[in-house]
Amino acid sequence: MTRSRFPLLLGLLLIGLLIHAPVMAQVTPPMPLMPIPTSRQLAWQERELIMFVHFGVNTFTDREWGDGNEDPAIFNPTRLDARQWARVARETGFKTIILTAKHHDGFNLWPSAYTAHSVKNSPWKEGKGDVVRELAEACRAEGIGLGLYLSPWDRHEPSYGDNVRYNQYYAAQLHELLTRYGPLDEIWFDGAKGEDAKDMAYDFDAYWALVRQLQPNAVMFSDAGPDVRWIGNERGHAGETCWSMMNGDQVTIGAADTGYLNAGDPNGKDWIPGECDVSIRRGWFYHEDQQPKSRDELLDIYYKSVGRNCVLLLNVPPNKEGRFSDADVERLREFREALDTIFGTDYALGGTLTAENVRGGSPAFGPENVIDSDPKTYWATDDEVISSAFEIELAQPATFNVIRIEEPIAMGQRVEAFRVQVRKDGAWETVSTGTTIGYRRLLKIEPVQTDRVRVIIEKSRACPLISGFGLHFDPFLP
Repeated sequence: MTRSRFPLLLGLLLIGLLIHAPVMAQVTPPMPLMPIPTSRQLAWQERELIMFVHFGVNTFTDREWGDGNEDPAIFNPTRLDARQWARVARETGFKTIILTAKHHDGFNLWPSAYTAHSVKNSPWKEGKGDVVRELAEACRAEGIGLGLYLSPWDRHEPSYGDNVRYNQYYAAQLHELLTRYGPLDEIWFDGAKGEDAKDMAYDFDAYWALVRQLQPNAVMFSDAGPDVRWIGNERGHAGETCWSMMNGDQVTIGAADTGYLNAGDPNGKDWIPGECDVSIRRGWFYHEDQQPKSRDELLDIYYKSVGRNCVLLLNVPPNKEGRFSDADVERLREFREALDTIFGTDYALGGTLTAENVRGGSPAFGPENVIDSDPKTYWATDDEVISSAFEIELAQPATFNVIRIEEPIAMGQRVEAFRVQVRKDGAWETVSTGTTIGYRRLLKIEPVQTDRVRVIIEKSRACPLISGFGLHFDPFLP
């Protein structure tokens, strides 16, 4: 029986083709530039907008800082509706709510086993209420995250000032919050302490270890991190130069160098990005005689927080009924509608991109990645190229006054200086310059019409990587 030789000949032919075919060299991806964020820090940064909720006895005493002598009987919200808080947050684009479970006055919004100074001794729900639980359930129902603020400074607790006893007390209360209410997104450690405060050494290392053990996915906030840092002011403004890196061990919580916090440190060994806290009203707690900031003020804060490589933490204080006021809700909706108007249209989409240098000449790192809406893809240059440019020819001429640029921060923060140019009357004209980019940089410029835009990376800590680019029009700018 004779077997066909065709399969053998075909196999030999294919082997010959493979041997003589040109070999396509695989381009090595750039290496991460240390330090880089953890997965929980990345998830936190992507939230962009977080809501703060200051609520407690100060709401009923019309004060900002209670003295710890308040009678729990004054806490009696008549229409408390945590579901309203969570629903408004979700509908206006906030991904997490952080509640002041205990402020400096020491009053607890949950029935702690370790003190009588809590909701369990208030008339609200005949002492059987739990604000933290109601908010936790509301956040789960609305599909947003929950964070908790537990003030280390406690003006009511008798053990405050005794380092051993009070740190045990604080850790016990922190343990209650970390184990009773399900997954938490963020734990907020305030460094505030009044001039009349007793000498007290907070055991932050022990607090942080407890959070890592019981809520490993939660980020922790303080002046020194370890995950998220204060931005150095309560106006919601990050520095025009804003690095996500700093040296946490060089920061004293409660007495930090605010300029250092505001700008970060290009030589910092720790990845600790900034969170910009600010209240929608003048005060942090609700006061009848205060009105919310205007829509344009909130937009300006957005540009100087999210638009400068940070997360915006906007406080919205419930009133004495336990609800967000109509004025605050209306302003939040105006803010959300304005953001949707500005960023709902991107004139860069559909454009044609070119670059001075593309890593290994590979399309995998080509400039077209900056408009593909995928933060995991990016334009990259060869390792030795730390100054380069990409250009976009728009699908049609467009008028814009906001430029958006983004780095893939999972690979580290790199860019130190850049400028943006537009083509006008046959020549390139610089319309904006900047230093850092990070997660997102938003540049406001005078309205300009063009069909060609160029981004020049003038200086970078390593080969530059750009993952996002957009051109938008803000009709609310003066």
